[in-house]
Amino acid sequence: MAQIHHTTMKPGKLDLLTEWLPTRPWYVGRARPELAKAGGFRLDDPNGEVGIEVMVVTDTSGSDAVNYLVPMTYRGAAVSAAEAALIGPELLNVS
Repeated sequence: MAQIHHTTMKPGKLDLLTEWLPTRPWYVGRARPELAKAGGFRLDDPNGEVGIEVMVVTDTSGSDAVNYLVPMTYRGAAVSAAEAALIGPELLNVS
């Protein structure tokens, strides 16, 4: 059964991704991203230790829209030596 999480993050995921995406070598944009959520899904650990979210975002900052598939994890504790993959204080990119 699906579990719906009613949470608010500040800054939000799109705000964090707007800052993070241009730091990735595979980002094809030349300007600051203009992101919109295009879809995604979340997988929850039955033990509540790890959440995985896969988000599709569309960047419309260039002449052509570009979609990015961004897998993220949520964890209850920091992961040692994973700082380079952090999107924000609570998000870790798993690609």
